[in-house]
Amino acid sequence: MDQRAQGISEDWLSLWIGLLVFVLSLGVLVGADILGWAVTTSVWTSLAKALAPVSKAYAGIGGAGALIATYLALLVVMTLGAAALHADLKRFALGFTVVFWLSYACWIIGSWANFAVNTPADMQKFGVSWSLRLTSEGGFIVALLGGLFVGNFLPGFADWMKEAVRPELYIKTAIVILGGFLGVTAAEKLSLATSLMFLGLAAIIVAYLIFWSVVYYVARTWFRFSREWAAPLASGISVCGVSAAIATGAAIRARPVVAIMVSSLVVVFAVVELLFLPFLAQSYLSHEPLVAGAWMALSVKTDGAAVASGAITESLILAKAAAEGINYQKGWVLGTAATVKVFIDIFIGIWAFVLAYIWTTHIEVRAGDKAKAGEIWNRFPKFIIGYVVTFLVILFLALGATPALMAKIKSAMGEANTFRGIFFVLTFFTIGVMSNFRKLWEEGVGKLAAVYVVCLFGFIIWAGLVISWVFFGGVKPPLAAG
Repeated sequence: MDQRAQGISEDWLSLWIGLLVFVLSLGVLVGADILGWAVTTSVWTSLAKALAPVSKAYAGIGGAGALIATYLALLVVMTLGAAALHADLKRFALGFTVVFWLSYACWIIGSWANFAVNTPADMQKFGVSWSLRLTSEGGFIVALLGGLFVGNFLPGFADWMKEAVRPELYIKTAIVILGGFLGVTAAEKLSLATSLMFLGLAAIIVAYLIFWSVVYYVARTWFRFSREWAAPLASGISVCGVSAAIATGAAIRARPVVAIMVSSLVVVFAVVELLFLPFLAQSYLSHEPLVAGAWMALSVKTDGAAVASGAITESLILAKAAAEGINYQKGWVLGTAATVKVFIDIFIGIWAFVLAYIWTTHIEVRAGDKAKAGEIWNRFPKFIIGYVVTFLVILFLALGATPALMAKIKSAMGEANTFRGIFFVLTFFTIGVMSNFRKLWEEGVGKLAAVYVVCLFGFIIWAGLVISWVFFGGVKPPLAAG
């Protein structure tokens, strides 16, 4: 969708919508539960138990009521945003209605226990004998597949809803909200172990410098991709998947199709990694649990899949260690994976700024243009400002907070994060709608997948293992009491 030149950019709009959700969620801190009616979807075996309001204070409206309320609220906010974009409001409202309900149906389907549960304990809890182990991110996969079906087999329908098919707007809004959620996680991990925090920070800096350079080189030299394709691909494969690809594309002003194609590949390959990496860790890293946790974070390229892989790895390794008479405390493998992943996410904004500077001063320099600082600002992804603001505000509030205040902060960010999940599923559905296979093949999706396979399975996974071993080798979790 081409933006209307006379309206606000999607970049700025995503910033303001994300900050609106964030500010409203902070009402919990002063006793005003403003967003508690928002719908949340849980892993389910009985569909009647799939939906619920995120806050128990709104339990009376039920899951269906929460879903309707969420739809109406987002319809109003997003239609006002469409007005700021100078979009066709009637077509947007109708298109958004269809996008929302189809996307959320995919989210519910993906949360079915046989798709989503990922640990033996959860399988026992839900009484299922098999699972695809996709975690709650299975909903993203279903949404992507649903969108692909619409985009490729119902092109007239896809064209009818195109005014609301804006994956970049949805993902950028989600990233702004994500900052606050990560602020809570970062504050909590400070208490986990300061040493692990610094080890994680050092590990991801090394990983960024090595991974990104190698993938960029492979894409440019071996597969002859242009810089427009190579940079988002390098960020998506080596850094943090969808969020990094979107931020990089915005920083270098790549066409929307670039980030869309990279994002599609990221999701598919993250699921593939989730299905086999934890079992490799159990087989070969049972005596180095924290190495295994860091390896999951450095190798699996979406937040949910990376943390889920850490949870599966912890369950498998602790079970194997217990059989050998070693009883580690729970939480350290998962905590290591989450800590490293948090720093990877935090670095997205910094990396986007670095790339914007490089592109404007060394790669796409305009003849006679001396206002380089201004051009960097023009290219800088504005939604990253919101991401940094939400992260720092919550980190500041959470550090040194009393247990009572911390509980309120976590509750507030939990409500905001509900909307982050909704915007993510809207993103993947609309990415699918825009991903016409014939056009994607013409753009080179086969070559993109080849780069992904070569770099991920030929280098990144194994280099990530080495880096994890260098920084975490020999660092053991404490033993459980008794």
